[in-house]
Amino acid sequence: MRAIWKRELKSYFQTVTGWLFIAATLALFGLYFYVYNMYYGSTDISSTLSAVTFLFLVTVPILTMRTLAEERKNKTDQLILTSPVSVEKVVLAKYLATGTVFTISVAVMCLAPLIMSAYGNVAFAKSYVGVLGFWLYGMTCIAIGTFVSSLTESIVISAVLTFVFLFVGYLMTGITNLISQNGNMITKILGCYDLTKHMDMLMQGILDVSGIVYYISMIILFLFLTVQSIQKRRWSMSSKKLKLGVFSSAMVVIGIVVTVAVNLVVNALPSSITSIDLTAQKMYSISDDTKEILHNLDEDVTIYVLEAEGNMDDTLATTLKRYEGESSHISVEYKDPSVYPNFYRDYTDDTSITRKSLIVESSKRSKVINYSNIYETSIDYSTYSSQTTGYDGEGQLTSAISYVTSDEMPVIYELQGHGETALNGDFKDAVEKANVTLNSLNLMQADSIPEDAQALIINGPTSDFSSDDASKVIDYINKGGKLFVTLSYTDADMSNFYSVLNEFGITAVDGMVMESNTGSYYQAPYYLLPNVESSALTSGVDGYVFTPYAVGLTYNTDTENVTYTPLLTTSDAAYSKTDTTSSLEQTEDDITGPFTVGLKAEKTMDDTIADILVYSSMSMFTDDADSMVSGNNLSVFSKSIASYIPEDSSSAVVIPVKEYDSSTLTVPASVVIASAVIGIAVIPLLLLAIGIVIWMRRRKK
Repeated sequence: MRAIWKRELKSYFQTVTGWLFIAATLALFGLYFYVYNMYYGSTDISSTLSAVTFLFLVTVPILTMRTLAEERKNKTDQLILTSPVSVEKVVLAKYLATGTVFTISVAVMCLAPLIMSAYGNVAFAKSYVGVLGFWLYGMTCIAIGTFVSSLTESIVISAVLTFVFLFVGYLMTGITNLISQNGNMITKILGCYDLTKHMDMLMQGILDVSGIVYYISMIILFLFLTVQSIQKRRWSMSSKKLKLGVFSSAMVVIGIVVTVAVNLVVNALPSSITSIDLTAQKMYSISDDTKEILHNLDEDVTIYVLEAEGNMDDTLATTLKRYEGESSHISVEYKDPSVYPNFYRDYTDDTSITRKSLIVESSKRSKVINYSNIYETSIDYSTYSSQTTGYDGEGQLTSAISYVTSDEMPVIYELQGHGETALNGDFKDAVEKANVTLNSLNLMQADSIPEDAQALIINGPTSDFSSDDASKVIDYINKGGKLFVTLSYTDADMSNFYSVLNEFGITAVDGMVMESNTGSYYQAPYYLLPNVESSALTSGVDGYVFTPYAVGLTYNTDTENVTYTPLLTTSDAAYSKTDTTSSLEQTEDDITGPFTVGLKAEKTMDDTIADILVYSSMSMFTDDADSMVSGNNLSVFSKSIASYIPEDSSSAVVIPVKEYDSSTLTVPASVVIASAVIGIAVIPLLLLAIGIVIWMRRRKK
């Protein structure tokens, strides 16, 4: 067998075929590597590999067309049939020789992530899982080409049929979707020959055991069919033609059945067993907090997907499979809006619900997750275009499951009547994601803060409280109340409102905070980029928090029974501008810093603890401000709200958004040009030249 492998491998490099295959593969890879990775700076090699796969439709038929067809044409196949080496070993040797040629080109591609790592951070695990998927797909294509080559003695027909086989497998996803987007028996049968579906999973950074088993089983199946094709010709020349012909057909059926059975068994296993998420952000995994909630479920939850299964977002579909695999109480049903256009109306009157949205339902209640909330986006102000920056599939689903299965929901009141700004956009969504009931409260219409208040939000009042309103809030504090307060810069007298802060020994400084330190503000001195202090509420913040139009805070550390935790602080060069109508430059009348612009205070009383969170800029909790710092403001806000939810409540679990890796390669222009010249031209042309020289020398002999 080894001798046959050596002979076959040598034959590829004694002609132009092997050199041409490697040269063409590396040339196309070099082209996309230059464009995607070197020029645009993408750290993802999978996009480059995916772009190369269509080349197999042409190169694999050329590589495999002579494997067995030429043997049959030259009648040398009789040597195989009478060889002391078994047919199985002959076929395997020929396949491995062809696969070795392909593997050489893949080995060269493996150098790409190493080259990229010299110019930025590269996710090696994800990159090489993508390479594995690319290699398995290519080896499967070669196995198919080997089988087709055994069916005919014409190398042209072999090449054409191999192209047809591979083309159908390449387009099978589209073919099945054309037949039925919701799936039926025909699409399931045809889907068994979908050659790219499992490769796509591996390209995404998921070490998918079911995909690996699929490709290995397909390789074994087509090599087995190749052996049966040759064996059938052997027995067709004997007197046992009919009997052994039936035997060969039966073996083909058994081989196909065994292959299908193996894949069905593997696919039936939970995705938590069959797939390992190797992405840096664990984009396709679910956290331990979610697993705990799912394991503790004691009632059935149905997740309806408003889309045909064949058109589903791959990332979200993978997440849904994870949920199903973790709990027998979770079931997923796809409802194609083309078939069920009014299905969502039983759950919501919101007409903005889009395709791919989710409806989570239990026996208690239901919750709609609009698809627009699954992904986090931000504005790239250099191009004024929207970019997807994060994936919140797990966060939204876990929140919804907690909501529909919980007996009671925490209530937070949002104060109105003093020019406060109501929470909106992503910040209102964050409260809903925490499964908190947000109610409005006007103290003119209430004798006191309701007893069911988990917390009270006072968001940037611009007019002063009445003494009565301030007394009601202070009474709430003395009963162990919790406050979330933001400030707005205003010239109005706010003495009654500030008396609430004084209960915790906190004082609001006159004026608006400015920064003299250029590294502590963005564009204008009142667009603060404060220091983020270490605390539970600021953990996970990578970068800046944007705090525009802030009012400075000071506090008396000697205040009895009050402990302070600064969250956001200015530099020592900060000052509070008392007269913003004049120049923004610091004057003698201004108040020198540093200041606190984010503070947590806890006041211990006889039998209870009251606490307050004060952020000195209402504007920081708006979508516009948050987009400037890629969601860091929202992260601080979400953790702040979550801190008010009882730990024994399922709502206390808030899964953060999984941020996409936004890092890029920084490649010098000279290196970019060199990669194009070497990868697209020099290496492929050199290989092709070597092949032509060897072929011409052998031809002269």
